[in-house]
Amino acid sequence: MKAYDIVIAGGAMAGATAALALDTLSGGRLRIAVVEAMVPNHGDHPGYDARSIALAEGSCAAFEQLGLWEALAPFGTPIQHIHVSDRGHAGQAHIDAQTQGVSYLGQVIELADAGAVLHQKLHARPAIDVFCPDAVIAIERKLDAVTVTLKQGQSLTASLLIAADGGRSPCSRLLHLPRQQHDFGQVAVIANVSTALPHQGHAFERFTDTGPVALLPMSQGRCSLVWCMTPDEAQPLTQVSDSVFLQRLQQVFGWRLGKLLHVGERHAYPLVLNQVVRPVSHRVAVVGNAAQSLHPIAGQGFNLGLRDVITLAQTVSAAFQRGQDIGAIPVLMDYASQRQPDRDTTVALTSGLVHLFSNQSALLAAARNAGLGLMSTIERVKQPLVQRTIGWVEPK
Repeated sequence: MKAYDIVIAGGAMAGATAALALDTLSGGRLRIAVVEAMVPNHGDHPGYDARSIALAEGSCAAFEQLGLWEALAPFGTPIQHIHVSDRGHAGQAHIDAQTQGVSYLGQVIELADAGAVLHQKLHARPAIDVFCPDAVIAIERKLDAVTVTLKQGQSLTASLLIAADGGRSPCSRLLHLPRQQHDFGQVAVIANVSTALPHQGHAFERFTDTGPVALLPMSQGRCSLVWCMTPDEAQPLTQVSDSVFLQRLQQVFGWRLGKLLHVGERHAYPLVLNQVVRPVSHRVAVVGNAAQSLHPIAGQGFNLGLRDVITLAQTVSAAFQRGQDIGAIPVLMDYASQRQPDRDTTVALTSGLVHLFSNQSALLAAARNAGLGLMSTIERVKQPLVQRTIGWVEPK
């Protein structure tokens, strides 16, 4: 049996970042094991698949403070402008980096590229051991330690287990942690699209009768598409020809980027709010999508998860430096209480936006378009959304 201070189940974005943050903030004095089921080969890893993520400016700054952004930056495409509109209505809002006094609002990065960078960093840290490919198949908690059994046969013991093993979170199931779910009744169709006009750093969020359509700027002149719709509408769209798919997308999105020219491989993901009731338990903390999987509207999911990871790393590292038991409930409750307001607000914001813009009530349509109109003319009305979009939320 190998002994560590911390075992992290899951080595995708949240798990890898947690390990690197803990290692950095503790000065390499914490012994950390990362258990990951799949090697992050480009496009094959479910946590690093064909999708891209929009890292808010605040998230990029957090990576920079950890000494990680320099390696990630070459793979990022800056978002300079965000355009929000409601199809069939006049209301719209704009968020501009220059107006907000930042060099960019965020950066779009392909998960596969981020995965390659972070795993290279993990293997370069002497205090981090990576068990990959492997998986946690059993968990035993005692008063002073937690022991995990791995699929390959090894047992690891630690003071703290961090579950960063994705939205389905096998660790949460093994521990019987209560979860709450809300099915949005939507599916996200994900693909990369090329356009006749250059995106020039513009990101678009367009609300339609069936759900939001987002196009985010990417490298090589491409855009990352997230198109939300009902399952009945999504199923045929994953099977039609590229030309038919682009024609239907053009009708919904419009011509702001000219003619839509090409579409890459399409993937469909059901959209469900899935969150643990409590993100901490005896010698266990749950982070990232394992803690909460959000609707992709407004691009808040990973940015919220990153703030969880940073706060957990800060709290645990500080407790370690004080000589405290890093897996004890008082330390974990300190972390959870710091994160609760941001978590509740972000979940409420994303869920509220989904229901507001998916409802075709004439009264609600008038209200939301009046709201978008106010955002376009009165800066203080727009600021709460701007703060979340840029990620200027204290990670504690």
